[in-house]
This record gives sequence, structure tokens and C-alpha cells, in this order.
Amino acid sequence: MSELIMVVDDEPGVRALLTDTLRIAGFETIEASDGMNALTLLRTNKPALMVIDINMPLLDGFGLVERLRSNNDLTPVLMLTAREDKADIARGLKIGADDYVVKPFGIEELILRIKAILRRSTRNLETPSILTCGPISIDDEQHIVKFNEEEIDLSPTEYRLLQILIEKKGRVLSKTLLLDDVWGINFESESTVVDTYISYLRKKLHRDGFEGIKTIRGVGFQIQEPK
Repeated sequence: MSELIMVVDDEPGVRALLTDTLRIAGFETIEASDGMNALTLLRTNKPALMVIDINMPLLDGFGLVERLRSNNDLTPVLMLTAREDKADIARGLKIGADDYVVKPFGIEELILRIKAILRRSTRNLETPSILTCGPISIDDEQHIVKFNEEEIDLSPTEYRLLQILIEKKGRVLSKTLLLDDVWGINFESESTVVDTYISYLRKKLHRDGFEGIKTIRGVGFQIQEPK
């Protein structure tokens, strides 16, 4: 059964382009014309992912994502922004979006990013069910992260990034490797998304004396066991 993707955009032409492209790529689609319409449709539909435009009437993309996350709805979100405004991008990622694409976007890149989000939102069966690094533990069967015994709420992207860091703990992982493994970006990119998500993990996990997520200047990142 193909996965369902909800497209939320107030421009009919953009919605038509997106839904046609996604259907050709093998996905089922459902459309919403704004954030309020999307919330209504979510009562009876459970999409695997949502593509959400930022600029919409009634309830914009930011408001919709904030509403979803406040209701503990962790449906993966790809945001569309009409301009490469770093403030818009940072705000979208901070409130819980998983990735973003700038309009006008390339169809191939859009599909690659969607597939990457879906891939990292699905449990990797080859990953050991329990991963640990100092006070941090990941129970992959339950999809739970704990710091000591306290459960930590992570977005799907934060979870996947932490999972890769701990799987390869002690190793220095380049931004290129992380962009490929977490975001499915396997081409040259100036994206600062890795740095942004590393900062989110530190805010949630650097506590009680633990500061294990290290930046190796000019190379990448690693997570280390406490000494």
C-alpha cells in the first residue's frame, strides 16, 4: 500500500503540481487549501508526511506545525518557503518541521527530500534496539530517548541524527555524511541544517554535566562517552 502525503498550500496550481508529482512517484495524496482545512482533514486521515507551505491565509504553515506539535502529533513535515529567508527556515525547524524546500523547487530534489524524511521516520531494522552513550539511551523498538530515566521528546529528524551519532560514537562524522544519512542530500550543499539540528540536540541533552556532542572544527561532529 502506498504512503499517503498531505499537501497543504493555498495556491491551486502549486497543489496540482505537487499532487501530480507525488502520484507519479508512487504516493497517494490528499490536498488542503490552508492550515484550518488541514486540521479538519487530519481528523479522518493519517498521512505519513505533510508538505506545508508557510504563507497561507487563516492559519499559516508555522501556526499549523505549532498546533500539530502542541497536540503531540509527530507527523513528519516538509515546509515550503517562497524565499530563502534564514529566519523563516530557522523558525520552521525550531518549531518541529523536519526539512524545507525553497520555491521554486526542483521536482527531483523534492522527491529525494520526502523519501529521506520517510526513511528516517521509519525504524531501521538493522539498528540494535537499544543504543547508549553515557546517560543517553535510545530504545528503537519503542522509539523512546531517555536521559538517565527521563524521557526526552525529539522530532523524527533529531531522533535520526542522534541515532547515527550514537551508532558511530567516538567517530568523527562529516557534515557530508550526515546530510546524506539523515537528510538524503548526496550532492554539494551549503545547507546549515546539520549545525542547526546539532544545536537542538545540545539544548535537550547537554545537562547535568554531560557535554558529549562535540564539534571537530573543519571536519564534522562526534558524540563521546563521558570520561
